[in-house]
Order: sequence, then C-alpha cells, then structure tokens
Amino acid sequence: MNLWGYFLHLSGWTVDITVPRRDKCVICVAPHTSNWDFVLGLSAYESLGREANFLMKESWFFFPLKYLLKAFGGIPVPRRKKRGSLTDTVIEMFRERDYVNLAVTPEGTRSLTDKWHTGFLYIAYGAGVPIQLGIIDYRAKRIMIREEYLPTGDTQHDLTYIRKYYSEYRDAAKYPSKFKA
Repeated sequence: MNLWGYFLHLSGWTVDITVPRRDKCVICVAPHTSNWDFVLGLSAYESLGREANFLMKESWFFFPLKYLLKAFGGIPVPRRKKRGSLTDTVIEMFRERDYVNLAVTPEGTRSLTDKWHTGFLYIAYGAGVPIQLGIIDYRAKRIMIREEYLPTGDTQHDLTYIRKYYSEYRDAAKYPSKFKA
C-alpha cells in the first residue's frame, strides 16, 4: 500500500475502481459539492499507481501552490478566453501525449446548478476516448469508477445518459442539497 492508499485507509475510505486502466480517457466525477472531492479522487487514483490530469481555475495556480498542482497533473484554465478554444487545446493534448487521464467535474461548480458543462463530451468524442464515470460516495466512504461510456457525438443524448447514471448517486454527495443530476 502506498502513501495515498494509507491515507485513505486511515480515513476509513475504500477504493472501488474496476474499469480498466487506460492510457487515454476522460474521467467524469460527480456529484461535485466539496473541495474534498479533489483530494479524495486524487488519492484514490494515485493509490492505484495511476496518474490523472485535471482542469482547474488559473487563479489556483499561484506560488508556491502552482508547482504542486502541476506535479499532480493540473492544467490551468484561464478565466478569459485566449486564442483558440480550450476544448480544441485539450483534444490536441490527447493526440500529442502518450498518457492522458483527464478528470473533470461536469457541474463546473460546487454549488447547486441545473446546467452541466458539455466540454468533456466534446473532448472525449473529439479525442476518440472513453469516459469513465467516477463517484465519491461520502455516505459509504467509497470512491468508485465502475462504468465506462463511449460518447456517440450526440451531445444531448450523451449528457442525458450520464446525468441519468448520476441521478442514482444524489445522496452520495458530501452536500446532497447542492447536487442535481
């Protein structure tokens, strides 16, 4: 057991990741209602010896935290659009790199929202990679990735399927009142 697994074990958490290890995939994580989701998700993935990338607001990449975030796979997202789209940039990253496991939270916020971002669907479809569906279940103290979904290119269909999948896990959120699938 590595340090990440030891941390989770001491905290009473279990890791239930049964999907195959992929060199390239998008990891969709919901519900996302707490900053602890990041710490727990990263710990679970690292406990298996896997590395993940994640998109995070550029404002978090300040000295000295930026070095730690980048070491853990962080990709800063600017508040204001620069040249080109972020989606196209990330798809290109998938094409250029041998290993990309990109973790995303489709809600894009820890607050209650009806709107889910669809960029992860465009990224997965454009890069030709599966989406692994991750859940951090605070009630059972379990971090799970058991399902994989291949996007069809029909964004509305794909989002409906994924939101329906997560609707069963509303009570898994740290703050269930902040999650709507």
